[in-house]
Amino acid sequence: MNRRRLLALVGASILPLVVGIGPPDDDRTEDAPPTTAREPDDRAKLSRFVDLWCIACHNLEDRMAGLALDELGREPVERHPDAWEKVVRKLVAGQMPPAEEVGPSARSNHEIVSLLTRRLDRRAAEQPDPGRTDTFRRLNRTEYQNAIRDLLGVEIDASSLLPKDEAALGFDNVTVGGLSPTLLDRYLTAAQEISRLALGTPRRSPGGETFRLPPDLTQEGHVEGLPLGTRGGALISYTFPRTGDYEFRIRLTRDRNEHVEGLHEPHELVVLIDRDEKARFLVSPPESETEHQTVDAHLAARVLVPAGSHEVGVTFLKNSSSLLETKRQPYQAHYNMHRNPRLSPAIFQVSITGPYDSEAPGDAPGRARIFVREPTSPADEEASAREILASLMRRAYRRPITEDDLRTPMALFRSGRDEGTFDSGIELALSAVLVSPHFLFKIEPDPEGIAPGAAYWLPDEQLASRLSFFLWSSIPDDELLDLAERGELGRPEVLRAQTRRLLADERSRSLVTNFASQWLHLRNLEAITPDLRLFPDFDDNLRQAFRRETELLFEEILREDRGVLDLIDSDHTYLNERLAKHYGIPHVYGSRFRRVELDEESHRGGLLRQGSILTVTSYATRTSPVLRGKWILENILGTPPPPPPPDVPALEESTVSAGLSVRERLAQHRANDACSSCHNLIDPPGFALEHFDAVGRWRALEEGRPVDATGGLPDGSEFQGVDGLEEALLRRPELFVTTLTEKLLTFALGRGVEPADAPAVRAIVRGAEREGYRVSSLIEGIVASTPFRMRRAE
Repeated sequence: MNRRRLLALVGASILPLVVGIGPPDDDRTEDAPPTTAREPDDRAKLSRFVDLWCIACHNLEDRMAGLALDELGREPVERHPDAWEKVVRKLVAGQMPPAEEVGPSARSNHEIVSLLTRRLDRRAAEQPDPGRTDTFRRLNRTEYQNAIRDLLGVEIDASSLLPKDEAALGFDNVTVGGLSPTLLDRYLTAAQEISRLALGTPRRSPGGETFRLPPDLTQEGHVEGLPLGTRGGALISYTFPRTGDYEFRIRLTRDRNEHVEGLHEPHELVVLIDRDEKARFLVSPPESETEHQTVDAHLAARVLVPAGSHEVGVTFLKNSSSLLETKRQPYQAHYNMHRNPRLSPAIFQVSITGPYDSEAPGDAPGRARIFVREPTSPADEEASAREILASLMRRAYRRPITEDDLRTPMALFRSGRDEGTFDSGIELALSAVLVSPHFLFKIEPDPEGIAPGAAYWLPDEQLASRLSFFLWSSIPDDELLDLAERGELGRPEVLRAQTRRLLADERSRSLVTNFASQWLHLRNLEAITPDLRLFPDFDDNLRQAFRRETELLFEEILREDRGVLDLIDSDHTYLNERLAKHYGIPHVYGSRFRRVELDEESHRGGLLRQGSILTVTSYATRTSPVLRGKWILENILGTPPPPPPPDVPALEESTVSAGLSVRERLAQHRANDACSSCHNLIDPPGFALEHFDAVGRWRALEEGRPVDATGGLPDGSEFQGVDGLEEALLRRPELFVTTLTEKLLTFALGRGVEPADAPAVRAIVRGAEREGYRVSSLIEGIVASTPFRMRRAE
């Protein structure tokens, strides 16, 4: 058994005595006595605790953190739930009293937390407050792309059609209420393009798209998904609107002098469609200066491609390997003419244009999904259009369709039909559906006659949308809609079965690529470029490998329904050759990622040891215990530090000796009283990761001296290195599980978690504990919770 897991199991059994926070008391169950029977005793216990440990700071005069507990203590806990939830959060995290001050015993702390949570949970059960998600919430870019895929069967790249969504509270589906005129114009353009693509409507002239490869992409090795024996290039998913001839044009990478890089001998380049070779070219070294401009002019071919989504591969056949030696070990990165010169030519961009000489649109990718009925005669076109649009709109609007809904699309169909064909009428109507507020927005109106502030159960149609957008980041499918329309989805056993069905579907991978990528800040990797003078072996291949490793670990836990603590403590990871060499792990070859069992000497495993997390929490030139500590507090412990005051000075690198370690530099920073209060909280967790450099490599020395990785947590505990940090986290698993639950709940609801949600979060975590914290238990608990199933009227 893994040593850290064994320690966690032992720690859990003694948790109530060690840290004062453990499983709920028996008196939290439905058989507990009424609140009134305990009230005098509870109030006396709470008053004694507050007088001893809290009142010095949180009183009517000082009101630190806005709390006057001497005043609140005179009234029942249930009258001020938000304030007491803040107290519970601080006590559970061990942040109050501050670690440097004398505090209550673990047993006393546990008793008060149990007292408060028991009363707060009971109040929540008697007076549910589910919170309020905005009535209108626009589909964000990811949701829009997935909705188009599931509605029309068309794969699009929404990033080329719509602007990036603004993130708030860590996710980009929170602040999505508005639709500016500029954004509306982008949606109109996108709707027209998507309608044309789905129906295969011919253009007046061939259209096209250009795909440009990242400039720091090394292309000396095999690309996963392309045939063995090839190197470099790209694998591109592309939707061809109609069967016909398409032109593929390739341009090679050049340096700043417009010379083709790495072209020292002839190379063969191939174009593949679904791994089937369609064209082959020979690229020869230029014999003169001017030939650098024309050496790739012949890299163009017209290929007959059937309509639909296909994998386009453009790559080189691999020549015998060449090697550029450095003083010690060859760099893995080859993309920079000065520090990392290319050994072989590379592809700069691929352009796809067409179709030319296309056939009829009957084979367009979206037609089978759209045309549920074909007109048999001109007289049948009106009825056929009505049936087509009603079916389409039901799925797009996620609810039953009325005659009022059909009025405008049908009018547009007639207008388009009068000017052209039946297809052109459907295309115009489809464009209108794709810009309708009922498609672009998730709408949750209050029921008529509901009292202001009253809690109510969501109708099944809205519940279906919440469920599908949570687990799929997309629209409900027919089975979910059918259950909602029959009023059966809200039944607990049906909702649980549908949650499991959606989780088992491939579309739930959005929890990996959308939720986890935002929660863990993996999207930030795209903007990370470490200083190449210090880290010359960093390239886009490594950046992509970082992200893939973390996503594969999260996906494994999701697919195998493992305990979420495996994210912290894992005895294996996923590597390809590029990433394994970066980590110094031998015997891993090729571009394919595979599961690799680890020994303790590898220093790899869970999230805190992965290059993705370590790199996005570093600066370009050095590690940052501040960024890493803040990341741990926010994303692992759920106790984000307060924002810095506006007058706090930054750490001036130029005024601190470059020979000092980062720890010593930050010690000078903390000497400022204005900085120390926050940095004493933030820095210790980050210091535990100092054995990893700014790109996630293990190091024993910093500036020629042994690394000091002594770290700590806000509760005052201290430990050594990442091993000690993981052990400390596993001794109190409920902290991480609670944080993950709150992140999932924020993502599911599209709003921040509020104090009123705390009883629901505690119930979810308690239920998950009984099932080993399996990921499905968290998700099923969220779906069944009051905040997810109910809403507060305005």
